[in-house]
Amino acid sequence: MKKYSARYPLDLPAWASLKAHARDLKPLATSKLFAQDKKRAERFSMRVADLLLDVSRQRIKPRTLQLLTQLAKQADVVGARDRMIAGQAINSTEGRAVLHMALRGNSRDAFSVDGVLVSSEVRRVRRDMLRFVDAVHDGAIVGATGQPFSDVINIGIGGSDLGIVMATRALAHVATGLNVHTVSNVDGTQLADLMAALDPARTLVVVCSKTFTTLETMTNANAARAWIKSRLGEGAVRAHFAAASTNHPAMDAFDINPDRRFGFWDWVGGRYSLWSAVGLSIALGIGSDQFKQLLAGARKMDQHFATAPVQENAPMLLALLGIWNSNFLGATSQAILPYDNRLDRFPAYLQQLQMESSGKRVRHDGRAVRADTGRVIWGEAGSNAQHSFYQLLHQGTDIIPADFILPVRSSGATQHAQDLAIANCLAQADALMQGFSESQARKDLLARGLSNRQAAALAQHKVHEGNRPSTVIMMRALTALALGQLIALYEHKVFVEGIVWGINSFDQWGVELGKKLAKSLEPAVADPRQAHDANASTQRLLQQAKRWRKP
Repeated sequence: MKKYSARYPLDLPAWASLKAHARDLKPLATSKLFAQDKKRAERFSMRVADLLLDVSRQRIKPRTLQLLTQLAKQADVVGARDRMIAGQAINSTEGRAVLHMALRGNSRDAFSVDGVLVSSEVRRVRRDMLRFVDAVHDGAIVGATGQPFSDVINIGIGGSDLGIVMATRALAHVATGLNVHTVSNVDGTQLADLMAALDPARTLVVVCSKTFTTLETMTNANAARAWIKSRLGEGAVRAHFAAASTNHPAMDAFDINPDRRFGFWDWVGGRYSLWSAVGLSIALGIGSDQFKQLLAGARKMDQHFATAPVQENAPMLLALLGIWNSNFLGATSQAILPYDNRLDRFPAYLQQLQMESSGKRVRHDGRAVRADTGRVIWGEAGSNAQHSFYQLLHQGTDIIPADFILPVRSSGATQHAQDLAIANCLAQADALMQGFSESQARKDLLARGLSNRQAAALAQHKVHEGNRPSTVIMMRALTALALGQLIALYEHKVFVEGIVWGINSFDQWGVELGKKLAKSLEPAVADPRQAHDANASTQRLLQQAKRWRKP
């Protein structure tokens, strides 16, 4: 296996060239670049499968992309990509391969890990899972009372929750009739609300936990189990639960029916797991055919990522622009702005994908990074966000790059309504880039009847500096096929960024410390005397919590 380069990205020749280029480019207005190059939109757009990427509003010139391409080549992005696809253990701290691409492979694909073919096993688990889904939909598998299932509760957390929430909401317009609900938080309120509203006789519960020991997941799973038992009897657990896990002794103790257990592998990271058995609840919600379309869309993007040269590779382009904006233009966050409300959880999904992957302070070799890595990912759906935080995007002191995600066809309302969304999306992208000068503001105010003095006093408040970068990702419609492509596009983007920075994008040690401390503090919530090693603030708060816990 090829070792990762010992060189920091700052030591690569292209890095220094990009720094100098950024200094030269900063004063330039992107809107003027459109005036200078009538083919700019064509030059800086790319069609990949069902997606159209328009990066022409980014603060770039052809020379920028040339230098970024050199950076990718000097960082050996292509070699790293090929090592991932070959099943090598690129997750260096855990000694694991990273092969979520195998999960959406078809019969023509042959993925291996350490020389052992895994594709046939992946297809077997998928086949078993989708047979179960079809049997539930057909009424061949029913609850303990003989009634068909109408609702699914997915119990998981992190990657075993966010992907399910995002995908089932995004594809609600192709749902098959099973209502999918999700439970993740350990405070129990989500489950309590569902238990009050759902009929247990018609509810199927899916527990997603590779180890079947995750605190939050098993706390909620045991509460759901108690609910089913209390309402339907001891023997109902086998009829009303399924699981995505590999811990068979724990599932035996829980009484999960062996025919309703679907495994996955240690080379499947949590935030990349919706393609695996963790996606069982997605398939139950949208049906096996639509789930296959989701996988097929991701595979389309995989094939593009695996074969396209750097300068024509959509995930590599998005990654390099992310590096350009954060490492050379100083952006510290990025907004994700979908213009279809069904994608309202997509920003949260990308938060985990990006921030858990890239929030790293050391490189593969354990040395400290010397370039900023992670950025804050945030956002909200569509025009509602325009009346919320767009003020900051347009006139705030920070420059915040934005990705606009724009389906053209309506996913459920009238096309006229979606046409309004399209107009708003493109208008916002243009406004961020073009801005609104003081002279324009003054002229506008005078035309509205204000005096010269009034216009002069108010004009500065209406100035938009502009020159704020954005990308538009357009699709014909929000289908399962297009959603699969969109998710895989961002997965590979995050991977490429990590390669350039020299970090391991596939571990998440940062989430472990808090979990460890929480376990030690759990008994102290009821008895603060057990927190004798805790700091003074924690001890005082536990004492107050004890007083307020009393009815």
